Amino acid sequence: MSIRTQDVVPISEARSRLTELAEDVIAGVEKVLTKNGSAYVALVDARKLDYYHALEAEHGRLVLLSDAEKGLKDALAGRVQSEEEFRQSLRRSGSRK
Repeated sequence: MSIRTQDVVPISEARSRLTELAEDVIAGVEKVLTKNGSAYVALVDARKLDYYHALEAEHGRLVLLSDAEKGLKDALAGRVQSEEEFRQSLRRSGSRK
């Protein structure tokens, strides 16, 4: 869904129109509130917000699974370090900061 010009509302105006804006959001029209002419916050349906959070959590799980899969493939291919090599690489990367 694209945001139209009438869906961008100054926050000072939103204060007096909050109920109306909330009803628009429930009807499926997201609103962007601006402050000093720049996007500040958005009004979205609470169910969509829950859905966005679920998508974000699922993405995080997929990234972790991908990293675990890569680690297992590395281990099976023999691309491993001893504990001492690992500790030395940590010390080297810590001294670069």
